[in-house]
Amino acid sequence: MEFHMKENGFSTTTTYGTLDISSEEAYGFRPYQLLVSSIAVCSGGVLRKIMEKRRQKVNDIHIKANVTRSGVGANEVQKIHLHFTVEAENVTEEQMEKNMRITRKNCSMIQSVKDSIDIIETFELRL
Repeated sequence: MEFHMKENGFSTTTTYGTLDISSEEAYGFRPYQLLVSSIAVCSGGVLRKIMEKRRQKVNDIHIKANVTRSGVGANEVQKIHLHFTVEAENVTEEQMEKNMRITRKNCSMIQSVKDSIDIIETFELRL
């Protein structure tokens, strides 16, 4: 990826389109938003693949991310709580717990930050 400076941030162009990034939300995505999005969506995508491989029909996955930042200095991300609301068929609570454990082990974004950001995952199963 290549990033080009703009008046109020940076931008990059991918095959999908242009991504504007700025510390000011009025000019683009804030870096912490991209970090949290990467972690949440990576985890959700891995969860979906795992459930499909286990022949568990997934109708919808909704992910809510609550972020805790330090509030001082660099205001780093300290904790991310991901709450998954999963609408699925042929899935028990026990199977879902196993799905979540496998997801955590196979999500590259979680594995990349696990020693520096506390990632908490919870779920609600809707049949």
